[in-house]
Amino acid sequence: MPVQFKLNGKLVEFTGEARTTLSDCVRHHFGQTGTHVGCEHGVCGACTILVDGEAVRSCLMLAPQAEGCDVVTVEGLSNDDALTPLQAAFRKHHALQCGFCTPGMITTAHALLTHEPDADVDRIRHVLSGNICRCTGYLPIIEAILEARAAYAKPVAAAEGQP
Repeated sequence: MPVQFKLNGKLVEFTGEARTTLSDCVRHHFGQTGTHVGCEHGVCGACTILVDGEAVRSCLMLAPQAEGCDVVTVEGLSNDDALTPLQAAFRKHHALQCGFCTPGMITTAHALLTHEPDADVDRIRHVLSGNICRCTGYLPIIEAILEARAAYAKPVAAAEGQP
């Protein structure tokens, strides 16, 4: 079954079994190994990627469901060698230890801050409640996301008549 979708900005085509999960597709067929597979039940959040701008559990989505979609993995969040502000904040706050949950945390946080750049601590905790981290205790992750909010803030329009 052939499927076409954009993966990290490039049009790709996958031909395989209809039962192939999107996580297996992006990892094994397109080499985007930042998408980690943990529980394979949508509980841990390690496989979180963006599909049309929304955070989704790629282990619960079949590759054919991505037909015509814009899929972004953690590798696609940065187009150059520099860290994004969110990644830099994770580094600064030591918001990772083993790193297994980090790609899912970053894509989840990116989706949240893209839609809600002023998300408060309670909202961040709620959204991250679907991502399991066994190492950090979550506090550094929350601190990193709070710091990164400024990079996602929408520019304030100049007052009418003001330059």
